[in-house]
Amino acid sequence: MSFLDKLLLWLHIGFAVFAIGPLTAVTSVTPRYIRARDVNVLKYLNRSTRLFGLLTLGVFVFGLALGRSALAKPYLSVSMTLFIVAAVLLVIIDRDQRSALQALSTENTDDDARVQTGRIAAFSGLVALIWLVILFLMVFFNPS
Repeated sequence: MSFLDKLLLWLHIGFAVFAIGPLTAVTSVTPRYIRARDVNVLKYLNRSTRLFGLLTLGVFVFGLALGRSALAKPYLSVSMTLFIVAAVLLVIIDRDQRSALQALSTENTDDDARVQTGRIAAFSGLVALIWLVILFLMVFFNPS
């Protein structure tokens, strides 16, 4: 393995650890703070979701660069597809976080953002499961 490949692998794993881990934690605790109607914490969680979501793209980019010669392998194609599905779900989570913030920031107490709470909980659990499936594919189907 060349120095460039080692560097790309290091960056790929580093971004996975320091972006995907916090992103999963942030999205999974959001429903708790929606139920608690804590708008300040929700603003922080929404900003964190956006930041770590953008940093997560580094995992994808460095993974593409690392697997440049083997991108046609099935485990990489499935992993990349699952990553894109997770990214779409994260966009929906971000939208729901903003909707919940808007609903909880108004004086009207009728809208308690219950719809957003359930959808964020479901989608964040699904995204966490997708990350685990990708991890499984990377560990058990990678020939090196």
